[in-house]
Amino acid sequence: MEDKRNIQIIEWEHLDKKKFYVFGVAMTMMIRVSVYPFTLIRTRLQVQKGKSLYHGTFDAFIKILRADGVTGLYRGFLVNTFTLISGQCYVTTYELTRKFVADYSQSNTVKSLVAGGSASLVAQSITVPIDVVSQHLMMQRKGERMGRFQVRGSPDGRGVVAFGQTKDIIRQILRADGLRGFYRGYVASLLTYIPNSAVWWPFYHFYAEQLSYLCPKECPHIVFQAVSGPLAAATASILTNPMDVIRTRVQVEGKSSITLTFRQLIAEEGPWGLMKGLSARIISATPSTIVIVVGYESLKKLSLRPELVDSRHWLPRSVPVLGPVLRKPTIHTSSAAPVPCEPFFWLLPPSVSLQS
Repeated sequence: MEDKRNIQIIEWEHLDKKKFYVFGVAMTMMIRVSVYPFTLIRTRLQVQKGKSLYHGTFDAFIKILRADGVTGLYRGFLVNTFTLISGQCYVTTYELTRKFVADYSQSNTVKSLVAGGSASLVAQSITVPIDVVSQHLMMQRKGERMGRFQVRGSPDGRGVVAFGQTKDIIRQILRADGLRGFYRGYVASLLTYIPNSAVWWPFYHFYAEQLSYLCPKECPHIVFQAVSGPLAAATASILTNPMDVIRTRVQVEGKSSITLTFRQLIAEEGPWGLMKGLSARIISATPSTIVIVVGYESLKKLSLRPELVDSRHWLPRSVPVLGPVLRKPTIHTSSAAPVPCEPFFWLLPPSVSLQS
Protein backbone atom coordinates (compact mmCIF):
# COMPACT_ATOMS: atom_id res chain seq x y z
CA MET A 1 0.00 0.00 0.00
CA GLU A 2 1.36 3.42 -0.94
CA ASP A 3 2.63 5.49 1.98
CA LYS A 4 1.09 8.90 1.51
CA ARG A 5 3.25 10.38 4.21
CA ASN A 6 6.10 10.64 1.71
CA ILE A 7 4.04 12.06 -1.14
CA GLN A 8 4.11 15.75 -1.90
CA ILE A 9 0.86 17.63 -1.69
CA ILE A 10 -0.16 20.39 -4.06
CA GLU A 11 2.17 23.32 -4.65
CA TRP A 12 2.34 26.16 -7.20
CA GLU A 13 4.42 24.23 -9.73
CA HIS A 14 1.93 21.34 -9.72
CA LEU A 15 -1.00 23.44 -10.91
CA ASP A 16 -2.62 23.81 -14.30
CA LYS A 17 -2.63 27.61 -14.18
CA LYS A 18 -5.54 27.96 -16.61
CA LYS A 19 -7.78 25.77 -14.44
CA PHE A 20 -6.54 27.48 -11.30
CA TYR A 21 -7.44 30.97 -12.48
CA VAL A 22 -10.82 29.94 -13.96
CA PHE A 23 -11.91 28.10 -10.81
CA GLY A 24 -10.45 30.84 -8.64
CA VAL A 25 -12.37 33.59 -10.41
CA ALA A 26 -15.59 31.56 -10.17
CA MET A 27 -15.08 31.03 -6.43
CA THR A 28 -14.28 34.68 -5.86
CA MET A 29 -17.33 35.82 -7.81
CA MET A 30 -19.63 33.69 -5.66
CA ILE A 31 -18.08 35.14 -2.52
CA ARG A 32 -18.44 38.71 -3.75
CA VAL A 33 -22.10 38.28 -4.60
CA SER A 34 -22.76 37.20 -1.02
CA VAL A 35 -20.75 39.93 0.75
CA TYR A 36 -21.06 42.92 -1.59
CA PRO A 37 -24.09 44.47 0.19
CA PHE A 38 -21.98 44.87 3.32
CA THR A 39 -19.15 46.41 1.30
CA LEU A 40 -21.62 49.01 0.03
CA ILE A 41 -23.01 49.58 3.53
CA ARG A 42 -19.52 50.00 4.96
CA THR A 43 -18.68 52.61 2.33
CA ARG A 44 -21.82 54.64 3.05
CA LEU A 45 -21.32 54.46 6.81
CA GLN A 46 -17.72 55.64 6.51
CA VAL A 47 -18.61 58.61 4.31
CA GLN A 48 -21.72 59.91 6.10
CA LYS A 49 -21.30 62.65 8.69
CA GLY A 50 -22.06 61.30 12.13
CA LYS A 51 -25.30 59.32 11.99
CA SER A 52 -27.10 61.66 9.64
CA LEU A 53 -28.73 58.87 7.64
CA TYR A 54 -27.83 55.44 9.00
CA HIS A 55 -27.45 54.44 12.65
CA GLY A 56 -25.49 51.27 12.02
CA THR A 57 -25.03 48.29 9.73
CA PHE A 58 -28.44 46.71 10.29
CA ASP A 59 -30.23 50.07 10.06
CA ALA A 60 -28.46 50.82 6.78
CA PHE A 61 -29.35 47.39 5.39
CA ILE A 62 -33.07 47.85 6.15
CA LYS A 63 -33.22 51.45 4.87
CA ILE A 64 -31.44 50.65 1.59
CA LEU A 65 -33.65 47.60 1.08
CA ARG A 66 -36.80 49.64 1.67
CA ALA A 67 -35.73 52.59 -0.48
CA ASP A 68 -34.06 50.87 -3.43
CA GLY A 69 -34.89 47.18 -3.15
CA VAL A 70 -32.38 44.34 -3.39
CA THR A 71 -30.71 45.90 -6.42
CA GLY A 72 -29.89 48.96 -4.33
CA LEU A 73 -27.51 46.79 -2.33
CA TYR A 74 -25.57 46.01 -5.52
CA ARG A 75 -24.88 49.49 -6.88
CA GLY A 76 -21.47 49.51 -8.52
CA PHE A 77 -21.21 45.71 -8.44
CA LEU A 78 -20.63 45.25 -12.17
CA VAL A 79 -17.74 47.72 -12.14
CA ASN A 80 -16.33 46.23 -8.94
CA THR A 81 -16.10 42.78 -10.56
CA PHE A 82 -13.25 44.08 -12.74
CA THR A 83 -11.08 43.98 -9.63
CA LEU A 84 -11.00 40.21 -10.16
CA ILE A 85 -8.06 40.99 -12.43
CA SER A 86 -6.17 42.29 -9.44
CA GLY A 87 -7.10 39.11 -7.58
CA GLN A 88 -5.26 37.02 -10.14
CA CYS A 89 -2.27 39.34 -9.92
CA TYR A 90 -2.41 39.10 -6.13
CA VAL A 91 -2.33 35.30 -6.04
CA THR A 92 0.50 35.10 -8.58
CA THR A 93 2.61 37.75 -6.85
CA TYR A 94 2.04 36.18 -3.44
CA GLU A 95 3.07 32.68 -4.50
CA LEU A 96 6.11 33.80 -6.51
CA THR A 97 7.30 36.19 -3.78
CA ARG A 98 7.07 33.48 -1.11
CA LYS A 99 9.13 31.22 -3.35
CA PHE A 100 11.73 33.98 -3.83
CA VAL A 101 11.92 34.92 -0.14
CA ALA A 102 12.33 31.25 0.79
CA ASP A 103 15.86 31.41 -0.66
CA TYR A 104 16.78 33.97 2.01
CA SER A 105 14.61 33.07 5.00
CA GLN A 106 12.75 29.99 6.20
CA SER A 107 10.69 32.02 8.66
CA ASN A 108 7.03 31.58 7.78
CA THR A 109 6.25 34.98 9.31
CA VAL A 110 8.87 36.76 7.20
CA LYS A 111 7.71 35.05 4.02
CA SER A 112 4.08 35.88 4.77
CA LEU A 113 4.78 39.54 5.59
CA VAL A 114 6.92 40.19 2.51
CA ALA A 115 4.71 38.22 0.12
CA GLY A 116 1.46 39.67 1.47
CA GLY A 117 2.78 43.22 1.30
CA SER A 118 4.20 42.80 -2.20
CA ALA A 119 1.01 41.20 -3.49
CA SER A 120 -1.09 44.04 -2.10
CA LEU A 121 1.19 46.65 -3.73
CA VAL A 122 0.71 45.07 -7.16
CA ALA A 123 -3.02 44.48 -6.68
CA GLN A 124 -3.76 48.01 -5.46
CA SER A 125 -2.09 49.55 -8.50
CA ILE A 126 -4.78 47.83 -10.57
CA THR A 127 -7.62 48.12 -8.09
CA VAL A 128 -7.63 51.79 -7.05
CA PRO A 129 -9.07 53.26 -10.31
CA ILE A 130 -11.81 50.61 -10.32
CA ASP A 131 -12.43 51.17 -6.63
CA VAL A 132 -12.76 54.94 -7.08
CA VAL A 133 -15.43 54.53 -9.76
CA SER A 134 -17.35 51.78 -7.96
CA GLN A 135 -17.39 53.75 -4.69
CA HIS A 136 -18.95 56.75 -6.41
CA LEU A 137 -21.58 54.40 -7.80
CA MET A 138 -22.18 52.96 -4.32
CA MET A 139 -22.96 56.47 -3.09
CA GLN A 140 -25.85 56.93 -5.53
CA ARG A 141 -29.13 56.89 -3.61
CA LYS A 142 -32.72 57.36 -4.69
CA GLY A 143 -33.39 61.05 -5.15
CA GLU A 144 -30.43 62.18 -3.03
CA ARG A 145 -26.80 63.14 -3.47
CA MET A 146 -24.47 61.37 -1.04
CA GLY A 147 -21.11 61.89 -2.75
CA ARG A 148 -19.35 64.42 -4.96
CA PHE A 149 -20.96 63.23 -8.18
CA GLN A 150 -24.55 62.54 -9.18
CA VAL A 151 -25.24 60.22 -12.09
CA ARG A 152 -28.01 60.87 -14.58
CA GLY A 153 -30.28 57.85 -14.27
CA SER A 154 -33.94 56.99 -14.02
CA PRO A 155 -36.03 59.53 -12.10
CA ASP A 156 -36.64 57.23 -9.15
CA GLY A 157 -32.99 56.16 -8.94
CA ARG A 158 -33.92 52.48 -8.86
CA GLY A 159 -32.05 49.56 -10.38
CA VAL A 160 -28.48 48.38 -10.56
CA VAL A 161 -26.25 51.12 -11.89
CA ALA A 162 -25.74 50.50 -15.59
CA PHE A 163 -22.60 51.04 -17.63
CA GLY A 164 -24.15 54.23 -19.04
CA GLN A 165 -24.07 55.69 -15.55
CA THR A 166 -20.56 54.31 -15.08
CA LYS A 167 -19.45 56.31 -18.12
CA ASP A 168 -21.14 59.35 -16.60
CA ILE A 169 -19.14 58.95 -13.38
CA ILE A 170 -15.90 58.46 -15.33
CA ARG A 171 -16.52 61.67 -17.30
CA GLN A 172 -17.23 63.62 -14.12
CA ILE A 173 -14.02 62.35 -12.49
CA LEU A 174 -12.03 63.33 -15.58
CA ARG A 175 -13.58 66.80 -15.67
CA ALA A 176 -13.02 67.43 -11.97
CA ASP A 177 -9.61 65.85 -11.37
CA GLY A 178 -8.14 64.62 -14.65
CA LEU A 179 -6.48 61.22 -14.88
CA ARG A 180 -5.00 61.53 -11.40
CA GLY A 181 -8.56 61.47 -10.06
CA PHE A 182 -8.63 57.74 -10.71
CA TYR A 183 -5.69 57.32 -8.34
CA ARG A 184 -7.08 59.58 -5.64
CA GLY A 185 -6.42 57.90 -2.33
CA TYR A 186 -3.77 55.58 -3.79
CA VAL A 187 -1.36 56.17 -0.89
CA ALA A 188 -4.21 55.76 1.60
CA SER A 189 -5.15 52.49 -0.12
CA LEU A 190 -1.59 51.21 0.20
CA LEU A 191 -1.53 52.27 3.85
CA THR A 192 -4.75 50.31 4.36
CA TYR A 193 -4.34 47.11 2.39
CA ILE A 194 -0.62 46.39 2.59
CA PRO A 195 -0.77 46.38 6.42
CA ASN A 196 -4.10 44.51 6.28
CA SER A 197 -2.67 41.74 4.12
CA ALA A 198 0.67 41.69 5.92
CA VAL A 199 -1.01 41.52 9.35
CA TRP A 200 -3.59 38.90 8.33
CA TRP A 201 -1.09 36.12 7.69
CA PRO A 202 0.87 36.28 10.99
CA PHE A 203 -2.37 36.46 12.98
CA TYR A 204 -3.77 33.56 10.97
CA HIS A 205 -0.75 31.43 11.90
CA PHE A 206 -0.86 32.64 15.50
CA TYR A 207 -4.52 31.74 16.02
CA ALA A 208 -4.13 28.41 14.26
CA GLU A 209 -1.14 27.54 16.43
CA GLN A 210 -3.00 28.41 19.63
CA LEU A 211 -6.01 26.35 18.53
CA SER A 212 -3.76 23.40 17.72
CA TYR A 213 -2.65 23.38 21.37
CA LEU A 214 -6.16 23.80 22.76
CA CYS A 215 -8.13 21.39 20.59
CA PRO A 216 -8.11 17.58 20.82
CA LYS A 217 -5.71 15.73 18.54
CA GLU A 218 -8.66 14.26 16.66
CA CYS A 219 -9.78 17.72 15.57
CA PRO A 220 -9.21 18.10 11.78
CA HIS A 221 -6.83 20.84 10.68
CA ILE A 222 -9.61 22.28 8.52
CA VAL A 223 -11.37 23.36 11.73
CA PHE A 224 -8.29 25.37 12.75
CA GLN A 225 -8.30 27.03 9.35
CA ALA A 226 -12.03 27.81 9.41
CA VAL A 227 -11.76 29.48 12.83
CA SER A 228 -8.35 31.10 12.46
CA GLY A 229 -9.16 32.83 9.16
CA PRO A 230 -12.11 34.89 10.44
CA LEU A 231 -10.29 35.69 13.69
CA ALA A 232 -7.32 36.98 11.69
CA ALA A 233 -9.63 38.94 9.38
CA ALA A 234 -11.43 40.56 12.33
CA THR A 235 -8.12 41.47 13.97
CA ALA A 236 -6.71 42.95 10.77
CA SER A 237 -9.96 44.88 10.18
CA ILE A 238 -9.85 46.44 13.65
CA LEU A 239 -6.21 47.48 13.26
CA THR A 240 -6.60 48.97 9.78
CA ASN A 241 -10.14 50.40 9.93
CA PRO A 242 -9.02 53.96 10.85
CA MET A 243 -7.01 54.22 7.64
CA ASP A 244 -9.81 52.54 5.69
CA VAL A 245 -12.24 55.27 6.80
CA ILE A 246 -9.75 57.94 5.74
CA ARG A 247 -9.14 56.17 2.41
CA THR A 248 -12.85 56.03 1.63
CA ARG A 249 -13.36 59.71 2.44
CA VAL A 250 -10.35 60.78 0.39
CA GLN A 251 -11.63 58.83 -2.63
CA VAL A 252 -15.32 59.71 -2.37
CA GLU A 253 -15.14 63.30 -1.11
CA GLY A 254 -12.18 64.28 -3.28
CA LYS A 255 -9.91 65.32 -0.43
CA SER A 256 -6.21 65.53 -1.26
CA SER A 257 -4.62 65.19 2.16
CA ILE A 258 -4.67 62.17 4.46
CA THR A 259 -3.60 64.34 7.39
CA LEU A 260 -6.31 66.95 6.74
CA THR A 261 -8.96 64.25 6.41
CA PHE A 262 -7.81 62.68 9.67
CA ARG A 263 -7.94 65.99 11.55
CA GLN A 264 -11.34 66.87 10.17
CA LEU A 265 -12.74 63.46 11.08
CA ILE A 266 -11.43 63.68 14.65
CA ALA A 267 -12.75 67.23 15.04
CA GLU A 268 -16.22 66.36 13.74
CA GLU A 269 -16.78 62.88 15.14
CA GLY A 270 -14.04 62.16 17.66
CA PRO A 271 -11.87 59.01 17.85
CA TRP A 272 -14.89 56.73 17.40
CA GLY A 273 -15.26 58.13 13.89
CA LEU A 274 -12.22 56.05 12.95
CA MET A 275 -14.22 52.88 13.65
CA LYS A 276 -17.12 53.70 11.33
CA GLY A 277 -18.23 50.77 9.20
CA LEU A 278 -16.18 48.29 11.23
CA SER A 279 -19.02 45.85 11.91
CA ALA A 280 -20.01 45.77 8.22
CA ARG A 281 -16.37 45.23 7.31
CA ILE A 282 -16.03 42.29 9.71
CA ILE A 283 -19.36 40.80 8.61
CA SER A 284 -18.26 40.86 4.97
CA ALA A 285 -14.82 39.47 5.78
CA THR A 286 -15.86 36.58 8.04
CA PRO A 287 -17.87 34.28 5.73
CA SER A 288 -15.68 35.02 2.74
CA THR A 289 -12.53 34.24 4.71
CA ILE A 290 -13.95 30.89 5.83
CA VAL A 291 -14.69 29.92 2.23
CA ILE A 292 -11.30 31.11 1.05
CA VAL A 293 -9.25 29.43 3.75
CA VAL A 294 -11.16 26.14 3.68
CA GLY A 295 -11.68 26.06 -0.07
CA TYR A 296 -8.19 26.91 -1.26
CA GLU A 297 -6.79 23.39 -1.03
CA SER A 298 -9.88 22.06 -2.83
CA LEU A 299 -9.33 24.71 -5.49
CA LYS A 300 -5.75 23.53 -5.94
CA LYS A 301 -6.87 19.88 -6.11
CA LEU A 302 -9.29 20.76 -8.92
CA SER A 303 -6.49 22.66 -10.68
CA LEU A 304 -3.88 19.90 -10.64
CA ARG A 305 -2.10 19.03 -13.84
CA PRO A 306 -3.70 15.80 -15.17
CA GLU A 307 -0.57 13.68 -14.72
CA LEU A 308 -0.41 14.55 -11.00
CA VAL A 309 -4.03 13.92 -9.99
CA ASP A 310 -3.35 10.50 -8.42
CA SER A 311 -0.09 11.38 -6.69
CA ARG A 312 -1.01 14.34 -4.50
CA HIS A 313 -2.94 13.67 -1.32
CA TRP A 314 -3.91 15.06 2.05
CA LEU A 315 -1.59 13.71 4.70
CA PRO A 316 -3.09 11.40 7.35
CA ARG A 317 -4.04 13.11 10.61
CA SER A 318 -1.53 10.95 12.47
CA VAL A 319 1.44 12.55 10.72
CA PRO A 320 3.07 15.24 12.88
CA VAL A 321 3.57 18.54 11.12
CA LEU A 322 6.33 21.02 11.82
CA GLY A 323 5.87 24.77 11.59
CA PRO A 324 3.61 27.45 12.97
CA VAL A 325 0.42 25.46 12.40
CA LEU A 326 1.09 22.08 13.92
CA ARG A 327 -1.55 20.07 12.14
CA LYS A 328 -1.44 21.59 8.68
CA PRO A 329 -0.57 19.41 5.65
CA THR A 330 3.12 19.42 4.76
CA ILE A 331 5.45 18.74 1.90
CA HIS A 332 7.99 15.99 2.44
CA THR A 333 11.03 15.91 0.20
CA SER A 334 14.33 14.11 0.39
CA SER A 335 16.36 17.29 0.57
CA ALA A 336 14.44 19.47 2.99
CA ALA A 337 12.55 19.45 6.24
CA PRO A 338 8.73 19.50 6.10
CA VAL A 339 7.35 22.87 5.02
CA PRO A 340 3.79 23.96 5.91
CA CYS A 341 1.44 24.30 2.97
CA GLU A 342 -0.59 27.52 3.11
CA PRO A 343 -4.19 28.13 2.27
CA PHE A 344 -4.46 31.22 0.09
CA PHE A 345 -6.09 34.53 0.84
CA TRP A 346 -7.61 35.21 -2.58
CA LEU A 347 -8.20 38.94 -2.94
CA LEU A 348 -11.64 39.99 -1.79
CA PRO A 349 -13.04 43.29 -2.56
CA PRO A 350 -9.84 45.01 -2.09
CA SER A 351 -11.92 46.79 0.45
CA VAL A 352 -12.49 43.62 2.37
CA SER A 353 -9.96 42.40 1.34
CA LEU A 354 -10.83 41.74 1.10
CA GLN A 355 -12.70 43.85 -0.28
CA SER A 356 -13.76 43.84 0.37
